[in-house]
Amino acid sequence: MTRPDDVAVGIVGLGGIGSHHATKLAERGANLVGGMDVDADARARFHEEFGVPAYEDEADLYDDCDAVFVTTPNRFHEEYATSALSAGLDVLLEKPLAHTLESAERIADVARDADGFCMVGFNNRFAEPVQVIKHYQDAGRFGETTHVEANYVRRRGVPGRGSWFTSADVAGGGALIDIGVHAIDLALYFLDHPEVVEVTGETRSEFGGRDDYAYVHMWGDDVGPEGFDVDDSASAFVRAADGSTVSLEVAWATNRPTTDEFVVRGTEAGATFDRGSDDLTVHEAGVGGGHHLTDATVETRDGDAHAAEQATFLEAAAAGEPPSINTVEEGLRVQRVVDAIYRSAETGAAVRLD
Repeated sequence: MTRPDDVAVGIVGLGGIGSHHATKLAERGANLVGGMDVDADARARFHEEFGVPAYEDEADLYDDCDAVFVTTPNRFHEEYATSALSAGLDVLLEKPLAHTLESAERIADVARDADGFCMVGFNNRFAEPVQVIKHYQDAGRFGETTHVEANYVRRRGVPGRGSWFTSADVAGGGALIDIGVHAIDLALYFLDHPEVVEVTGETRSEFGGRDDYAYVHMWGDDVGPEGFDVDDSASAFVRAADGSTVSLEVAWATNRPTTDEFVVRGTEAGATFDRGSDDLTVHEAGVGGGHHLTDATVETRDGDAHAAEQATFLEAAAAGEPPSINTVEEGLRVQRVVDAIYRSAETGAAVRLD
């Protein structure tokens, strides 16, 4: 029987997130066999750091692999995920599924007929406080979960204006498709991925295109406003067929304090989870012994969500069975919500999905 750490893994796309995944694989002693990137400097850096071959052509990498992580810019997800699936490999595809809904649907079509499986990289699901919330939900402690307030808001955090992140053609959007997909996915995960029927949203571009964009720290190099043609914030309301709802606030930049808070509301209890700090509080009320309200702090172990995500992927690849979590169909539901928010913002009206 194949051990998870015997699965031969390659990485397609050797930028920041690709190198991060490679580091995590190396830390666990996994069988990292190579990488691929069209950029020669990226290949050289990867080879020097991890001591494995780095190729310009993905076919050369696939020959050595059982599985690949696809960590390219969004526009190229379809090209490499579908070619890897067609080669019979298992694929961990970084979020979002693609830069457009149409591209995401083509990935899903290929994945349904492939010998290998595709898992989408929504790593926040693997945070220990998130798994505690899911445990309490499954045990009935929350009753019926009816609403999630999902926030992923940076005060100033546009990633490298002029990079692919701020190019609509390559990324497919801005803050919404970059960090907003994490918030949408986690909210739908808490609601057990209901059928979404209506989305109302607004996107804004208020800061990234300004000459006087003020920031203290920035991930990536700031080329300037001429390379910025995407949204830097979005607000939305999502309604599902079962009556559950999501309110969404996401921003790379806005004039308010940073927040990574998710509030899960149920008929018997609720919870507040801070994605940034991993703080978790459960909220309850009762009448026993007198009417009272309870806010219970839940302490969890320090966990590594990316490492836990990788472990789930490698265990599934070793067993030859697709994982039940982070499926392509779930990623496609998230992509449909993102697409609907953009369409609602463009038309100024609610968008029906049923």
